[in-house]
Amino acid sequence: MPYPGPVTRHTQTPDSSSSEPADPQTPPADPQAPPQPAPFSFVGRIPVTEVFPVVEDGRWPAKAVAGEVIPIRATVFREGHDRFGATAVLVRPDGTDGPSARMYDIALGLDRYEARLAADEPGSWSFRVEGWSDPYATWSHDAGIKVPAGVDVELMLEEGALVMERAAAVPGRAPEDVETLVLASTVLRDRDRDPRERLAAGLSDDVAAVLDRLPLRDHVSPSAAYPLQVDRPRALAGSWYEIFPRSLGATHQDGQWHSGTLRTAASRLDRIAAMGFDVLYLTPLSPIGTTNRKGRNNTLNALPGDPGSPYGIGSAQGGHDAINPDLGTFEDFDALVARAGELGMEVALDLALQCSPDHPWVSEHPEWFTVLADGSIAYAENPPKKYQDIYPLNFDNDPEGIYQAILGVVRTWIAHGVTIFRVDNPHTKPLPFWQRLIREVRSTNPEILFLAEAFTRPAMMRTLGKIGFHQSYTYFAWRNTKQELTDYLVELSQDTAHVLRPAFWPTTHDILTPFMTNGKVPAFKLRAVLAATMSPTWGIYSGYELAESTPRPGFEEQIDNEKYEYKPRDFAAARTNGIEILLTRLNAARAAHPALRQLRDVWFHGTSNDQLIAYSKRVDAAFSPTGKQDVVLTVVNLDPHQAQEGEVYLNLEQLGLPPGTDGSRPVLRVTDELTGAAYEWSGQNYVRLDPFEGRVAHVFRVEPLVEPVETPAEPQ
Repeated sequence: MPYPGPVTRHTQTPDSSSSEPADPQTPPADPQAPPQPAPFSFVGRIPVTEVFPVVEDGRWPAKAVAGEVIPIRATVFREGHDRFGATAVLVRPDGTDGPSARMYDIALGLDRYEARLAADEPGSWSFRVEGWSDPYATWSHDAGIKVPAGVDVELMLEEGALVMERAAAVPGRAPEDVETLVLASTVLRDRDRDPRERLAAGLSDDVAAVLDRLPLRDHVSPSAAYPLQVDRPRALAGSWYEIFPRSLGATHQDGQWHSGTLRTAASRLDRIAAMGFDVLYLTPLSPIGTTNRKGRNNTLNALPGDPGSPYGIGSAQGGHDAINPDLGTFEDFDALVARAGELGMEVALDLALQCSPDHPWVSEHPEWFTVLADGSIAYAENPPKKYQDIYPLNFDNDPEGIYQAILGVVRTWIAHGVTIFRVDNPHTKPLPFWQRLIREVRSTNPEILFLAEAFTRPAMMRTLGKIGFHQSYTYFAWRNTKQELTDYLVELSQDTAHVLRPAFWPTTHDILTPFMTNGKVPAFKLRAVLAATMSPTWGIYSGYELAESTPRPGFEEQIDNEKYEYKPRDFAAARTNGIEILLTRLNAARAAHPALRQLRDVWFHGTSNDQLIAYSKRVDAAFSPTGKQDVVLTVVNLDPHQAQEGEVYLNLEQLGLPPGTDGSRPVLRVTDELTGAAYEWSGQNYVRLDPFEGRVAHVFRVEPLVEPVETPAEPQ
């Protein structure tokens, strides 16, 4: 449901308008103090409970990025019949109060209140909720009953005049608002006027608006201050493109393969940047072991010339902090990073904490691994999968030594321009290790981000987010039906957005679902639309443009997998299928629309056909960089095999139109960002999407034909 009033900002301190101090039995609250331990004592008269977003009573900070709209909620109530209100306050890293907003009832009868705020810079913020007694609302309620009934008329009008005078004296009140309140107090005391006219002056819309912008607050009662980690915007939104650098520029001559290099990869970045991707993700670049090296398609015996898996890290040529000589040198890597930066892309690097049997750590620190009863070192397994070319680290053996070595590796790559680490299987390493590592890196390089590639149980995925991972892979690839997608996105956008930021990947070098295998080019198109418009962070694996959909028999991954061989591709020839054009237009839409780069405000609209899914995203004008609301409505055909048609039933209020807007006539202009086609839509509209005619979806820019509502709406 929408807010029943506008969001306002003020800088009023907790006691600036209070006629009485907080409860003298309890000390003033320190905004920077941690949440009070049990037994809990209220601070002040107005109870504030069930504050959100709070992670385990403030044990870890909730997540946000600079400029992101954060819903802050709390249950606020009081004894008796006097009216009350609530305010949400962001506290800056230096301890001073930042933006604040009055909270509004979002669940009538349940005393549940919400406001939306945005921090304006990265850092370790906090927030609190203040409950307070509302003398104006109390007076207006009582006077509105008594004066018309002729009960205590002069007393009630004088009480109103006193409230106006007190409100006019609140620090920070605009001069014109002071005049409005002073005039109301004068009229309330004017006995030459009819009592009804005097009352109307105190209850006028102008007075109500003044006191909504900056309320008169008594008995201000703050909650504890709860931590909020605010990161740079890339922690929430980005478009990723994954490459194996050795494949870009690889050649096959005289019966032998010759590896591509970091230099040849750098020369091929223009095409990726032209599609609008802003994060270049590189698989591991370190030397690859030869012992137990895997051959093509994960065979146990590599043939001469097989490059091996880049995840079998380490050889006599170096470990995690070295570069495979086949790829080049750190000077070559620096050149690639520089070229990516020139093209508007930052570089993410795979951080895989495992070793080949030839890694220097194996001989230098055998205690860092698990030795079996027969004296051999245990290789990695995830039954029935076996990774004979990889030794996992045993973090129970010399954890401090392992920690310092890995910290050194991370700092090496940071020094060479890596700003994001895509962490391979973090759920197989101890959580205290990650918490310490991320915290220490943040202390010196707060711009560095960590993405968790953790396909595991929800509890582990959420906890990785709680302890510091900025983003997480998700199960999007396996959510195919309308109901599955709806349920999953509601969960991610409403239930866990404050702890886990999702990244949507339709495929990866490890994942090729049956949906993609069976759906071919239309499946690749529609899943790209879903990923790019549902999640603020999305990504594709190189080769997506070719719709590589043939699986290795018995496995959900590509045949001739690039993990085990060179894979140069003919991207120019692939353009005939239209995927590259689609990717370019999707990223252009994301760049143009802040609504597509946020997570928390997603709305689903009804359709008459369950093969059609419709959803919208919205950023209110108050938080939009353009100063105007931004709304994008996406409609996708979920069936890659045939055309689907049906009606889309829009909730117009969710699209920013005034409550009660007549939806029987055109009230919206929608322009498809994928084709440029424009239509005038009402509350119910027919669509037909045929994947074999090149149309798997609409991504509409929404513009109202009537005056929009410029107040935030409560997410579904």
